[in-house]
Amino acid sequence: MVDIPANGDALEKEVLNNEDIKPFIFKQKEVKRRYSETQISTKVFALGGLEEIGKNTYCIEYGDEIIIIDAGVKFPDADMLGVNAVIPDYSYLLENQHKIKAMFITHGHEDHIGGIHYLLKQVKIPVIFAPPLAAALIKDRLKENKLTGATIVNDYLADDVWKSANLRVSFAALNHSIPDAFGILIETPNGNIFSTGDYKFDWSPLGHYSELSKLAAMGDNGIELLMADSTNAEVEGYTPGERGIIENIDKLFIKAKGRIFITTFASNVHRIQYIIETAQKYNRKIVILGRSIERIIKIIRQMGHLKISEKEFVKPNDINKYKANQIMVISTGSQGEPMAALSRIANNKHQQISIISGDTIIFSSSPIPGNRADVERLINRLTRVGAKVIESSISNKIHTSGHASQEEQKLLFTLLRPNYFMPMHGEFRMLKKHVETAESVNLEKGHGFVMANGDTLELLNGHAQIGKRIDADAVYVDGKDMTGQASNVIRERDILSRDGLIAVVVSIDSQTNKLLSQPRIISRGSFYVKDSGNIIGESINIVTTAVLEVLNSSKPTFGAIKGAIKSSLSPYIFRTKRRNPLIIPVILNKNKH
Repeated sequence: MVDIPANGDALEKEVLNNEDIKPFIFKQKEVKRRYSETQISTKVFALGGLEEIGKNTYCIEYGDEIIIIDAGVKFPDADMLGVNAVIPDYSYLLENQHKIKAMFITHGHEDHIGGIHYLLKQVKIPVIFAPPLAAALIKDRLKENKLTGATIVNDYLADDVWKSANLRVSFAALNHSIPDAFGILIETPNGNIFSTGDYKFDWSPLGHYSELSKLAAMGDNGIELLMADSTNAEVEGYTPGERGIIENIDKLFIKAKGRIFITTFASNVHRIQYIIETAQKYNRKIVILGRSIERIIKIIRQMGHLKISEKEFVKPNDINKYKANQIMVISTGSQGEPMAALSRIANNKHQQISIISGDTIIFSSSPIPGNRADVERLINRLTRVGAKVIESSISNKIHTSGHASQEEQKLLFTLLRPNYFMPMHGEFRMLKKHVETAESVNLEKGHGFVMANGDTLELLNGHAQIGKRIDADAVYVDGKDMTGQASNVIRERDILSRDGLIAVVVSIDSQTNKLLSQPRIISRGSFYVKDSGNIIGESINIVTTAVLEVLNSSKPTFGAIKGAIKSSLSPYIFRTKRRNPLIIPVILNKNKH
């Protein structure tokens, strides 16, 4: 037994003067990284998912082998008029499809699987491996698009392994807002690559637990490159768990005296599952509004994730057969989309359902950047017609993210200890912040690569460098067109929305190369013709001069006339009205035979 002096100060002084005692510094075990003897680099690149949220599509290439991780879609912004979806340019995969061995899916959200049917219309993919729920969603979408025979879709589980001549793929379960979310490990001759997909660490998840021990073992074996979700890279602390959200929604069920309407993301499968089970718990019949939610509920019921009897579901036209406190409606429309079910109900345009006094509307969601104004308008309309609207707030959390915040990101780096880091799935500022977080833990400065779609990262014998770029422009899908020509249409729509159009009608005789009458100027959305007599007069003079110059030239053609009209009139309109309208020349030809 050690005697402790009565004088505490004397002990402290004695310890401080003892030069043999030094502060303990903890160092993680050094990772012994292994590389094969090869002169072929492992190439890593994204066709989508960098400097943006959506269309996640990542590729690993070694020699004559390519594997693809995810093939997502991006939903159009408000200014992408008439666009159905935004997908990556698949031309590199089309040119190298003989190298493609397989595609691996991390989870079943649209920004990770929504581009598959577009990709399969252009590129041959031998096989797609996906977790069970994602596989079911993919098969359903391929059936819808008549592509069932285009590829093979196989399920994978946590302990499955896939091998090719040079690559080995395995999996680690992670948490997200959908069941069956996995990170993917790719072992290559130039070291191991780990891609998280979308993830967070939830200590009391509604679904499976994250396989932390497996992640730590992967880290011990050496991670050469980490590719990690950056969506919440700017958010401090931890992402709240999903179970607490469900408990708060449960309390709202107790308080509500009338009908309950809940809107949430259709992709948030765990929450939809527990909302429906909560409705059953409180003896409320369930009404489903919205195709995307109907689809996900159908599939999770088929898979056994949702054990609810068919008799608990009520069709919208039977809603009035029940008392108000016996009904729960789960609906699309959390982002204020004008054609979604909740917006149509708020505007009294839904055929079966309208808001009545005493209804409780629960927004178990958060507005996506750019949608806040639409959500506010929807909430105002719902409140105006007598509903009680409840949103998620600091004091009443009824929504949480499915993505890791900074402290969870730090935990991932502590477990994996990567040599290099390529942040993914985030805007530029998010990617940059994620690298800073990584460097605060254990990433060596200069080993983080903030890249753009099309940039190639080459790994070779323990070194990483930026390689040759490939084409990775966004392709706008307009209707069924995927040629990329829709991009020109979108630009024209944008010009029309901002600057309008001017039609220039010119009558000529192509036999004699003469102008038959004074050109006509027609303005739509550019300037008001009746108040712009001087501009119209000068525009006619400019067009007349330009057309006569072409007609008197050695090679007068319709194309040359149209070009002369545009190039001469456009600068004048900009100088006088500060607009760049779409100029459409119309040539009427009186060809006398």
